[in-house]
Amino acid sequence: MSSVKGFTVELSHLGRVGHGLVRPECVVAERDGTLWASDARGVATRVDPGGAQALLGPEVGEPNGMAMDRQGNLIVAALSGGKVHRLYRDVRAEVLLDSIEGKPLGAVNFCFIDSRDRLWISILTRHCPSWWDAVVDERCRDGYIVLVDEKGPRIVADGLRLTNEVRLDAAERYLYAVETVPGRLLRFPVRQDGSLGEREPFGPESLGPGGLMDGFAFDAEGNVWVASPCRNSVVVIFPDGSHQVVFEDPRPDAIEALLQKQASGTLAMSDLGACAGATVQLPTSIAFGGPDLRTCHVGSLAMSQLVTFRAPVAGLPLVHQR
Repeated sequence: MSSVKGFTVELSHLGRVGHGLVRPECVVAERDGTLWASDARGVATRVDPGGAQALLGPEVGEPNGMAMDRQGNLIVAALSGGKVHRLYRDVRAEVLLDSIEGKPLGAVNFCFIDSRDRLWISILTRHCPSWWDAVVDERCRDGYIVLVDEKGPRIVADGLRLTNEVRLDAAERYLYAVETVPGRLLRFPVRQDGSLGEREPFGPESLGPGGLMDGFAFDAEGNVWVASPCRNSVVVIFPDGSHQVVFEDPRPDAIEALLQKQASGTLAMSDLGACAGATVQLPTSIAFGGPDLRTCHVGSLAMSQLVTFRAPVAGLPLVHQR
């Protein structure tokens, strides 16, 4: 039986780290307690274990998902900027990728580095910088996934509905990917050459009304921890596909209004913002960190701090944590 079964966190017991962050959508955590949060004022803010902060990098256009390589450099997806950037430890920044097959990337959402140092990149939509148009138009299924390896960049999956975070499981047999709307997790078998097999759904069909999915992380037991921004929640999906809520702070009236706007094709970003909870506001990502990898850090679209709590199980070590 999983050690996570029955685990919940009271909203009043959630901790806070950092201050003055702007759109800290994604968090990268190191074992020594150092945190890196994407920050709309530049590329990222580093939060040291003692609490000191430093804003790093030039403005790149909505820095979103991030990964850290073995050398400790950040690989950052810029959503409205439409590029993938590398932020070196010495604070130099460079564009790593801005096009594929002779065309702009689109709204770049997330980056993930696997054990073979291959880079996986998710593209929310080819609409950039007006990516919100793709959120409103339910017919838009032009999200895709890029693999960058020794052969260079290539598209390995296409026709996705608002591709969000992508990650490989511990055995790296499957690539998991979130379709933000309607809010579901897919997985693809990963072949030796990096190509992907047929997609299949994984986990629940829904996390409840307004249960859109954003970022996620694996723990050492193979459970998937998912952030749901509109429900202001963190949910665990178990390997058998069942799930449980760790915490949530929903606003039912705002969720109902959002669903009505979504159905009528009039959804505005302010409708998403109206779903922010009293304690937790629009959580988007989860990172396990600390020496034992049991401290969870939650990023968001709206909070100026990171939410933290202790988990009963360690996270699956990422390449920079091994």
